[in-house]
Order: sequence, then C-alpha cells, then structure tokens
Amino acid sequence: MISVSPLSRVPIVSFATFVQNNWLLILVFVTSGGMLVWPLFQKRLAPGRDVGTHEATRLINSNAVLLDVRETKEFEGGRLPRAIHIPLSQLASRGGELSRHAGKPVITYDMAGNRSRMANGVLGRLGFKDVYNLRGGYKAWKDAGLPVEK
Repeated sequence: MISVSPLSRVPIVSFATFVQNNWLLILVFVTSGGMLVWPLFQKRLAPGRDVGTHEATRLINSNAVLLDVRETKEFEGGRLPRAIHIPLSQLASRGGELSRHAGKPVITYDMAGNRSRMANGVLGRLGFKDVYNLRGGYKAWKDAGLPVEK
C-alpha cells in the first residue's frame, strides 16, 4: 500500500526508490557541487599563500625574491623590479637556478595570479618552504601604481 500525503494527495516515494530512479541527476548534482567547492579547498591545500601588493612590498623590503612565471613575451612587456624570470613551463627543469635563494621568501606572480599558484606547488616540491603568490599578479601591481621595469 502506498502512503499518501494528506496535504497534496501525492504518493510519497521512498528515498531509495528516488535515488534508484534519479541516480544520474544526483551524480550531476554532487559533481557540480564539488566543482564549486574545489577552489576553496585548493587554496587551503596549495603550498604558500596569497599576498596583496602591500604585503608583497613588505616581503620585498625583507629580502624576498620575486619570480615571474609568465612567458617570455609577457615578461618583455613589463615586470616587477629585480624579478627573476623562469616561465612556469620551465620551472621544474630550471628550478636549480633558484637554489641560492632557498632560504629566502619567494613571491611568484604572473599576469593575473593563476599560473603562479601552480608555480608555488612546483617550488614546494623543489624544497622551498616560504612561498607566496601575488594576488592579482602583475596587473594588480601595476594598477596599484607600484614601480615596474620594461
């Protein structure tokens, strides 16, 4: 016998039957929810942390190293003062070039701040402990009116 809701006179379907009949819908729901939440977890699990332009300036004044991970064409269009340029695509193979800076904080940046997060992961695997990502990247630095080199 099917029980009927007194308010709507619609049969109440058991939860197991609903899941069995709508498993694809539930899978899409769980997957899309996971995709929405993933960036929050990714930031917490990634080595290093995001810093704004003011915090980056403080770190630079405390002897931090700037690492530009943009491609060469982007780098030639302008860069932060005294930045070391190693494109993200070459960072794993050229990471040894940074070995003399291993004890210093490293601030990575790109044009908007996405590739530099990946660079922090590579630097973490290379043994760097004190890594930061410039939030907003080169664009945020330039928009803040801070000095750039050509």
